[in-house]
Amino acid sequence: MPAPPPRSNPILLGHEPAEATLLAALASARMHHAWLITGPEGIGKATLAYRFARRLLAGRPTEPTLALDPAHPTFRRVAAGSHADLLVIERGINEKTKRMRTQIAVDDVRKVPSFLSLTPAEGGWRVVIVDGAEELNAASANALLKTLEEPPPRAILVLTCSAPGRLPPTIRSRCRRLRLDALDDATMRTLLATYLPALTEDERDRLATLAEGSPGRALMMAEEEGLKIAGLVDQVLSDLPNLPPTRAYDIADALGRSETGFSTFMDLLTAGIAAAVRETARGQADPEQERLVALRPLDAWGEVWQNLSRLRDETERFALDKRQAIVAGLGMLNA
Repeated sequence: MPAPPPRSNPILLGHEPAEATLLAALASARMHHAWLITGPEGIGKATLAYRFARRLLAGRPTEPTLALDPAHPTFRRVAAGSHADLLVIERGINEKTKRMRTQIAVDDVRKVPSFLSLTPAEGGWRVVIVDGAEELNAASANALLKTLEEPPPRAILVLTCSAPGRLPPTIRSRCRRLRLDALDDATMRTLLATYLPALTEDERDRLATLAEGSPGRALMMAEEEGLKIAGLVDQVLSDLPNLPPTRAYDIADALGRSETGFSTFMDLLTAGIAAAVRETARGQADPEQERLVALRPLDAWGEVWQNLSRLRDETERFALDKRQAIVAGLGMLNA
């Protein structure tokens, strides 16, 4: 079965400590008004945020779990985006360009105070989820801060964030923080077997390794031919330092037909370099990783990693030519 979006996903595995923390808060007389859920991309932050919101809106649990039956009216209304006591703030579509915004708009955040000032429609809590809080710009962060400083009663804010360092310290300091860590191999195998039954066990294990404990990342790569792109990355690294000049153009042409191929390729390329350097420093590298790292001093590999990461970020941020970026990146790597 395909993985449902976080607002309608009843499955959350591997984050029992975080769930226990939220359950303990629910059971207490006083609950913190703002929560910041952090962790890597695709780790389950939004899934946990909606799970917590559903339980708040449905009432105190009678069992030690935040889970709610998908047939429950609250679950169904949250999944449909129609619950009157839940407001979700996230990056939206720019009506002028019809493309996804790069930041969370301040006008969206300004809806929060008026929403929270209303009496709960069902007599419980009013809940705001800010999904991807690292995308707040200065204006939208300041608008949110005002609510965090003076929250109304019976109001809970839940922020999810993959890069908490990008949030102003004033926001971080007003939230109780929950960190979600990478899932272990057994949990990844269980989730990927559920969501990707058509793949072989070896293919799922390869995706789990590439995703580094992030089920969302693994599922994204499965949809975007991640295994095929990972094979391209492996070939590039094994051909160094004698990567044929035409190979960069061949890869650029192949990835140019995929809307997300560039980012996946660059992510896997930098991850492969980082893993080789890390395992070599630990004395746990395989022969291919040792051969790769021996081509440069360790500090030089750090510079290469930074340059490739910067090239990827600037290409996506400024909508530069991805084909030329791949050629430039592989030329830098092969130098």
